[in-house]
Amino acid sequence: MSLSSLKANTLRSILTMFGITVGVFSVIGVMTIISSLQAQVEEGLNILGSGTFKISRYPAINFGGPRSSRFANRPKITYEQGLRLRKLLGNDAKSVGLEVGTGGRTAVYNGIKTNPNLDIYGTDQFALLTNNYEMENGRFLTEEDVLYARNVCVVGYDVAQKLFLSENPIGKTIKVQGKNYVVIGVVSPKGTSFGQSQDLFVTIPITKFFENYGKTFRSLQISVQAFSQSDYDQLLDKTIGLMRVVRGLDATEENDFEMVSNESLISTFEQIAGVIRIGAFIISFIALITAGIGIMNIMLVSVTERTKEIGIRKSIGAKKFSILKQFLIEAVLLSEMGGLMGIIVGVTGGNLFAIAFNAPLVFPWDWAFISLFVCSIIGIGFGIYPAFKAASLDPIEALRFE
Repeated sequence: MSLSSLKANTLRSILTMFGITVGVFSVIGVMTIISSLQAQVEEGLNILGSGTFKISRYPAINFGGPRSSRFANRPKITYEQGLRLRKLLGNDAKSVGLEVGTGGRTAVYNGIKTNPNLDIYGTDQFALLTNNYEMENGRFLTEEDVLYARNVCVVGYDVAQKLFLSENPIGKTIKVQGKNYVVIGVVSPKGTSFGQSQDLFVTIPITKFFENYGKTFRSLQISVQAFSQSDYDQLLDKTIGLMRVVRGLDATEENDFEMVSNESLISTFEQIAGVIRIGAFIISFIALITAGIGIMNIMLVSVTERTKEIGIRKSIGAKKFSILKQFLIEAVLLSEMGGLMGIIVGVTGGNLFAIAFNAPLVFPWDWAFISLFVCSIIGIGFGIYPAFKAASLDPIEALRFE
């Protein structure tokens, strides 16, 4: 009887369900996206080598932007400071790599150009290991390349594919920002991370980078790798202390540098995801409350329209509980069907987003069940008064209603 009643007013029922659908869609869509990204977060944020952490001027994730935040007042991490830290660490670290870079560049070879989204890095001989890359072809930079500031470079896999097609890139000369470099190696492909290629770069000796592109306004990143995971925490603590010495900080001053690791990146992402979850829940809660008010309004109209029907049912023996149950089921059905539509649309939309970012497809079962439970509460909560009003009608007065 409840289904027949809803079917008799199809358009009104659909419009009423739409509010519930929007509310559930807002939370399910966001939760699907977050669940999908979290499924690849360890791989996507695993940008450092095993047992490796980085020291930088700015946090890895800073929504305010480095120039508009308190971090802009920090002094640069200089090349000399990096060399001094390496010397102080000595044999306690497996490797200490120095790196500086700039983006938005174009590489050219034999008339073929890359898009202007190329990163160019100046590094030393340790950057390959500490950045979790492997060589596809040729070799990486050596200590001599850095010492003598040679005009050599190592290119990312996507750069090699774009510029050289079927040619062997080793020994070829490319031009980046007006400077010529001889290709000595190609790095193995690392794929994409959150839709961004990790293979669009050119690496040159850090000394050549300073020579060609300037040193004054550059701040380094320092990568430190432990010999084993068991040594990691001890090395991290020691590096923080030595970096404070290198930076000339006294005991009362805060660190004017950031320690970045795979774990810290994952933790930061989870904190951001938590804030997004809360925001999505608040938005969906407001939408669901609004939709619940719509359900109550429609059910009150339905009670008025069906007053005579209620009187007839009561006059032939229908109990108060039967009338109450009928109208309550209608309210819950409206809410649940809207919730199911919201789940379908939310999961579809969230997974389309995941496909765009090469993330795995997921179905957030926990949030789907929570959404259906909340829809039931909304249906019962906002349907109980109209249902009680219908069940409380006097049968004689109801039969007289025109």
